[in-house]
Amino acid sequence: MLSNEDNQTLTHTAAGTPMGELLRRFWLPVLLSEELDVPDGTQKRVTVLGEDLLAFRDTSGRVGLVEPVCPHRGANLYYGRNEEGGLRCVFHGWKFDVDGNCVDLPTAPCNSNYKDRIKIKSYPTQESGGFIWAYMGPAEKQPELPKMEFTLLPASHVFVSKKWQDCNWVQCVEGAIDTAHFSFLHMVIPKEGEDAATLLQHAAIGSQSVKNDRIRWVQEDPRPKFEINEFPAGLTIGGARLAGERELYWRIAQFLAPNHALVPSAFPGENYHGQTWVPASETSCWIYNYTWNPDRPLTEEEREACRKGLTVHAEVDENYHPLRGPHNDYLLDRVAQREGSFTGIQGVSEQDAAVQNSMGGIVDRSREHLGATDIGLVKFRQYMLKRARALASEGVEPTEPGCAAHYAVRSGGWVADVDKKLEQVMLERFGHPYGYVGAPLEDETKEVQA
Repeated sequence: MLSNEDNQTLTHTAAGTPMGELLRRFWLPVLLSEELDVPDGTQKRVTVLGEDLLAFRDTSGRVGLVEPVCPHRGANLYYGRNEEGGLRCVFHGWKFDVDGNCVDLPTAPCNSNYKDRIKIKSYPTQESGGFIWAYMGPAEKQPELPKMEFTLLPASHVFVSKKWQDCNWVQCVEGAIDTAHFSFLHMVIPKEGEDAATLLQHAAIGSQSVKNDRIRWVQEDPRPKFEINEFPAGLTIGGARLAGERELYWRIAQFLAPNHALVPSAFPGENYHGQTWVPASETSCWIYNYTWNPDRPLTEEEREACRKGLTVHAEVDENYHPLRGPHNDYLLDRVAQREGSFTGIQGVSEQDAAVQNSMGGIVDRSREHLGATDIGLVKFRQYMLKRARALASEGVEPTEPGCAAHYAVRSGGWVADVDKKLEQVMLERFGHPYGYVGAPLEDETKEVQA
């Protein structure tokens, strides 16, 4: 459990809070690129880390993320005109570019330099992997974009989506790195003569090539033994279940600081999945989802399955709100819950959201009773609190933003001898002790013998 003070530090992300300042040291996705699909198109309202902002794509294709208030009389630039390299306020025509500079002030005298002293707050943006990313921290601390594998691949190999969720971002992150829950939350109840793996495929849970043995191992061993290793970009979280007398089935997740996690299911040749959680307010967040295959383009069938809610993705409306959510009890089917689905809710994403949202806007972690399978949550909380406090109280900057290349890691599953430790399993599965798959790292000196 956590104290109330620790829980507040962990979950609150407004400007000036320890965790809010920590998150602002990293690049965060704030929109899908497709949401600003054309130059001089419609601007979009964005709320991130408690700040109300406005995003727009200018005439040259650059993306601006600015405060929405015109400094003249306070009119909202959402109602402005996106034209000729900037947003023009419709009240008196003041115009601002993607960097927040006032580039035209038609109400000032012709020879006045007044506009050169006028500026609105703006944040740097970059586009990568189908997302628009923003950096909201001190300008002198701006790091390189994290080189997550899906951002390094051609668009044909990647599918991205996003969805809204009505709870604090930490509840979602903890749901992702708690891989023990798959034995229950996402499980199906096969009828006589039916096969659980086939049902899971039909329910769009797991990959197309899910194997019977993997489902059986998860069903039969709900008490995975965990090993957790820290590496320059985050935590490798390995959970091992019995897979016979001398073998263990490993499901290995990756937590990448400060708010990314990679799904632990993929075997070689299968699609990989991940998620990033970006707080909107203290009790809501946007979840950015990505599926990729490093070896081949995704098929149209796979893309359509993602649109319909495969694995980390959800079926959403035009505002990216899930079709199955708290507003309709996730269309929970009690008959299906009794006869075929552990939850009676369709979709992995929706099943996760149902339990995470059910905890309330911010769960009271002082009332928890954690067990052996919750060690990943404990390590995650320690990891984040340590860095937030070091920054807030001692001015110690997090090192992870400077380790952009180390974010190119994979997660996934493997079967290994019972005597092998997590690093050895990682070497067998990925050829690297923490799953690195990018270009060789110049500072990589650690070697682990299989």
